[in-house]
Amino acid sequence: MQGIVKKFPVLGQYIYANTAASGLLYDDLLEWRQEHDLDFLIGGIPMKSACLGLISETRNTVGTFFNCKQENIALTPNFSLGLNMLLEGLDKKERVLLLENDYPSVNWPFEDRGFPITYARIDENLEQNILEKISSEDISVLALSLVQWLNGVQIDLDFLRSLKKEHPELIIIADGTQFCGTTDFNFEASGIDVLGASAYKWLLAGHGNGFFLFQDDVKAKFSLETIGLNGVNGDVTMKESIRFTERLEPGHLDTLNFGSLKFSLEFLSDIGIGNIATRNRNLSLMAKKRFSELGLLEDVVLAREGHSTIFNIKGDDTVYKKLTENDVVCSRRGNGIRLSFHFYNSENDIDRIMGILKTVL
Repeated sequence: MQGIVKKFPVLGQYIYANTAASGLLYDDLLEWRQEHDLDFLIGGIPMKSACLGLISETRNTVGTFFNCKQENIALTPNFSLGLNMLLEGLDKKERVLLLENDYPSVNWPFEDRGFPITYARIDENLEQNILEKISSEDISVLALSLVQWLNGVQIDLDFLRSLKKEHPELIIIADGTQFCGTTDFNFEASGIDVLGASAYKWLLAGHGNGFFLFQDDVKAKFSLETIGLNGVNGDVTMKESIRFTERLEPGHLDTLNFGSLKFSLEFLSDIGIGNIATRNRNLSLMAKKRFSELGLLEDVVLAREGHSTIFNIKGDDTVYKKLTENDVVCSRRGNGIRLSFHFYNSENDIDRIMGILKTVL
């Protein structure tokens, strides 16, 4: 893993604990992007046309990485645009269950369209809270982030699989932006009907690319209205034959951005998603233990067994300033300080952060 870490120049200057805000650029991806644009500089439009196959290759790579059929994958510039297009095709009478204080780009698109909405509380009994709402109310759609952006609380994936078996008509829509790339994930077997994600965080693919994955049966629940020439690959005679996922790709898809997604998925696959998952799990366990020793974690985090690698520790502007002055890159979120760790972090990073915190708390 040490050789891989050297590919991330930022790590030689800072303790980077901010992947929840943005993943890092690495040497190999920069080299690929430079070569791509150099080819465009020299070759112009013919080069770009020749690269169109790269979009299809990216879709194949996404499908392999997450175990999803190619025809059930839509490539979108980010999660937010994809969800907003999708919800334009969902009956506004569907009764939706959201989580209190979930990521705004998950909740707002439902709220702004006037869906009838119920909320479940995010606490140590999150899964039970969801189950009680679904069992007692006429809920037809559950939409949530798999990992919470503020404090890193992660939904139990086994619970979602069980929930879908018990309520097969329930549409489960998940935001995987703070989840995808942190561990192994099999979409087909997940129980999730729709999974969307922006890829600039844990997937390390840079900005301007994301994707949506669909189970076969759920597509009939949406009547999408978006349309454009890209959906028929420029063939004006095919307007009446546009597939479901192609309606989420109405305009051109940039080969630089989506080629970056393909490149990073292959990069992570070469490292081994199992190796990444093990590394992240160990970092999560260590960080939770060390931060709890100083009384820095919320009760909800302490009370739950599983957790992501995102932590919101108690701390004010003075603590945040102390961390940044000591070259720790992190974020102010809510009433605390958000620290997030990926496979390129180390146990030594956590030890150093602990040392800094002890000087100011």
